[in-house]
Amino acid sequence: MEKFQLEISRNSSYPTILQQPKEIGNFSQKPPHLPSEIVTEILSRLPVKSLLKFKCVSKAWLSLISCPEFIKTHLKIASNDPNFSRHRIMFTISEPRFNLKTCSLRSFLYEPSTDAVKIGYPGRNPRTFVRVVGSCNGLICIAITENNFILWNPSVRKYKKLPNVNVAIKPRPCVQYGFGFDEANEDYKVVGIFGRYENLGRYKTVVKVYSLKNNSWRRIEDFKGGAPRDDMGKFANGKLHWFASPWVVHTSSRWDIVSLDLGSEIYGTVEQPNYGEGDFFAVILGVLGGCICVLCNYQLTRADVWVLKDYGVQESWTKVFSIPYIDEPEKYVSSRPLCILLNGEVLWALGSSFVVYNPKENSFRFPNISKLNDFLEVNTYIESLVLPAADSGR
Repeated sequence: MEKFQLEISRNSSYPTILQQPKEIGNFSQKPPHLPSEIVTEILSRLPVKSLLKFKCVSKAWLSLISCPEFIKTHLKIASNDPNFSRHRIMFTISEPRFNLKTCSLRSFLYEPSTDAVKIGYPGRNPRTFVRVVGSCNGLICIAITENNFILWNPSVRKYKKLPNVNVAIKPRPCVQYGFGFDEANEDYKVVGIFGRYENLGRYKTVVKVYSLKNNSWRRIEDFKGGAPRDDMGKFANGKLHWFASPWVVHTSSRWDIVSLDLGSEIYGTVEQPNYGEGDFFAVILGVLGGCICVLCNYQLTRADVWVLKDYGVQESWTKVFSIPYIDEPEKYVSSRPLCILLNGEVLWALGSSFVVYNPKENSFRFPNISKLNDFLEVNTYIESLVLPAADSGR
């Protein structure tokens, strides 16, 4: 096979692929020059770490890699990678202090063992907690305190501290969060739901939304559906989702899936799947394959996973698989599926451990991860060039 090498010149706009010169008589064959379209195609498939270095090659490369259209193309390719080569896992560690750790999702899935490494995050203070509100397009929203939020891209090491959100609710309110992307307006938004119980057990909320474009918080309509049960809203298809119980949470056995459209900022109620017969003790809301999903735990037997394909159509809920219990059923209360592999296997976070389940063979394997303490939360994110600024091209 003929060997090629990449020549990078500071005096040229684009790289040149050099073929090993062939002697033709007393002359050498000139190396071909690649069109700019081919260069863009090559660069858009490279990891973020390499692209950050290549910004120094020339002004043309700096302009190209910083271009919003290039950033979108790179993100799309990374998001659709079936082997999760550009995906990572982030763990929230609560003991002995709040910390964040990360590892490659691909290494975690396919290699015999992988290490979780500590990652410094902006605003770190050993006296305060950190919670991951959510991740979207490579951006991660973290809450340092109840009203102190940061948008952060750990891949490019850029962040933006959001203005403090001040809500005059006393005594100290319960707070639920959410983070997602408003595709219609190309805007990233953070949602804070601040609630408290009033007379007769009614749950009163103040809801505020932060817009990255406007760099400000503003109040929207109060939360519809009573009291949210989930600390973090689950983002899928342009909407944030919470399980919610009408009004008095501790006396109600009924719940709804309440959605908030980030474009229109209008609430809705999502029809739930037909769970069928059987005694189940917990339901968990999550996201799987870009769709909202529900994990239904049945007493002492199994957990079913339902995925919603089309909003407003109950029949579009599909039970994708059932997983038998392999440990104490109580652990499944804090479990959730993280991703589906090409061969149909599913990666689960089960308590503070992980399992990969193969529904076809009804078999399990247990990925080995070292240097990881018990974790409070686990999130996946994509390595991207998206900046935590209103204009990603700057």
